[in-house]
Amino acid sequence: MADFGPALKEWRTTRRMSQMDLALSAGVSARHLSFLETGRARPSRGMVLRLCDELSVPNAGRNQLLTAAGMAPAYASRASDAEDLKPLKEAVAWMLDNHAPYPAMALNRHWQLEAMNGPAAMMLSASGLQLGDSLIEALVSNEALRGALDNLEEVERHTLARLRTELTHFGRDPAIERAVEALQARVSRDDAVLPAVIPARYRLGDQVLSFFSTIAQFGTTGDLAMSELKVELMFPADDATRLALTGGV
Repeated sequence: MADFGPALKEWRTTRRMSQMDLALSAGVSARHLSFLETGRARPSRGMVLRLCDELSVPNAGRNQLLTAAGMAPAYASRASDAEDLKPLKEAVAWMLDNHAPYPAMALNRHWQLEAMNGPAAMMLSASGLQLGDSLIEALVSNEALRGALDNLEEVERHTLARLRTELTHFGRDPAIERAVEALQARVSRDDAVLPAVIPARYRLGDQVLSFFSTIAQFGTTGDLAMSELKVELMFPADDATRLALTGGV
């Protein structure tokens, strides 16, 4: 219970809301909200969830706030073979398989490879990456991957921007914060304007394949791990890449 107030204040600060703003949007008095943050008042479960709604707290953060308030978490991570996860797993597999011949992969909260289609596996295997490996760790320390990226600095800048956005959305996370710190030390043009299309250009043998990505996530799931899963679909950023992957079709 003693941890709820500081945790609530941290989320409110992350969302850049004053106590008055949050109190008004949640329909409570600023005085009561102040008491919740200082530990002078105890929240109900409904109040915790209402504040989470107003602060757009993701599922993992909701669990943390509920636990800090001495309550049971609302979301669980089921076993990967749980029967009620089958439709979600099948949807991921369908997206990955049907995206071929273009690369596609599924990443967890820390950018670890959970699944990938054949084209992605072939492309990443050239850098020694396989299921379970983290793409952000590889971007920082895998010299084979770093050497294969023709526009490494641009990819680092884009990844840094994505990670900062994720920290704002998901809240503090030591693994992501370490990656942000490592990339900040490498990026020299941190304040440069990003272009409309930010491709990653991979050098494979004597070819350079250029891709941009779109990311899909489940909008309705009560499973913690699946709510954080990202399905990244890569598309050709130029005609040469498209022709190389489709055989000229």
